[in-house]
Amino acid sequence: MSAFESLPPHGPNGSIEVIAGPMFSGKTEELLRRVRRAVLAKQAVQIFKPERDDRYAKLEVVSHDDTRMQARPVSDSSALEAAVSHEDVIGVDEVQFFDDGIIDVCNRLADRGIRVVVAGLDLDYRGCPFGPMPLLMAHAEYVTKLHAVCCETGGRAHFSFRMSDGDGVVQLGGTAEYKALCRAVYNKVYVRDHVQGTKAGEETGKAAGENARSK
Repeated sequence: MSAFESLPPHGPNGSIEVIAGPMFSGKTEELLRRVRRAVLAKQAVQIFKPERDDRYAKLEVVSHDDTRMQARPVSDSSALEAAVSHEDVIGVDEVQFFDDGIIDVCNRLADRGIRVVVAGLDLDYRGCPFGPMPLLMAHAEYVTKLHAVCCETGGRAHFSFRMSDGDGVVQLGGTAEYKALCRAVYNKVYVRDHVQGTKAGEETGKAAGENARSK
């Protein structure tokens, strides 16, 4: 049972909730589940998403199992904050793609009494903390860590392995580009030196990933 489930934030004060995990772990489904409950409670709700995420629909948040709700695409954290008016609850999907300003924006909105629910990848394909996620998790009252199913072992998957080529950290995709792996399998196909941000670590991991894809 997560902290959110044992002590749900239904009081009058604002809060930040982070739903984190790898690809295919059900983050968007959980975000939409919480938002739907707020709608049933007659609360004013708005969902946001980064403009760059148009994989399934431009004006909807869509999970990998085709669960969907209407959403407002925004270019950055400032645009998101400007679009919030009298909402009781806001949801933000794929929050890892936002700029670092999203951390202060979420805090300011929560200070206004708004319940802020965000979902995103906590690690990128290299196994490094993704964008603003670490600080968002630190500031949040509630953090839910979800796991996917490892496609190799059937165990709990914590890592998102990118099968397609590409040098950029940000690369949108689905089952054709990514697969969820447990720690043991991920470490066999992608070598990390655990020194975040070093060029050596990135090159080592990249070479290991290319070898894994070629097999």
